Amino acid sequence: MTIQHPPDPTAAELAKHLPPAIMKYLREADPQHKANAHDLLAAFAADATVIDDDGTTYTGHDEIHRWRQTETSEYTYTVEVSHVEKLDDSHYVVTNHLEGDFPGGVVDIIYRFTLADGLITKLEIAP
Repeated sequence: MTIQHPPDPTAAELAKHLPPAIMKYLREADPQHKANAHDLLAAFAADATVIDDDGTTYTGHDEIHRWRQTETSEYTYTVEVSHVEKLDDSHYVVTNHLEGDFPGGVVDIIYRFTLADGLITKLEIAP
């Protein structure tokens, strides 16, 4: 997969048509948005799995909630959707371009979503 650099101008438009669970996750994960744990967890199936960019796996709402609480950043940064790809009805890839005061200042984060019954069942995050 090729990450569009600079961000693909159609990515933001394509992102508007992502399934509601993915939209909800992206909104709640955005640092400019005051995150709501209830809304975030509502995007995930009860037995969902998240594999974070450090390789740690979190399973179920309790672990995912704890993971998001510890992911609160000490850094300030902006997020821009730079790539959206629908692989099939259950698999989507979204790349976010981050710029901020963290080490390196710029990074592209890839989110690989698997959905079932309208909920996220697996989320893999990679730099």
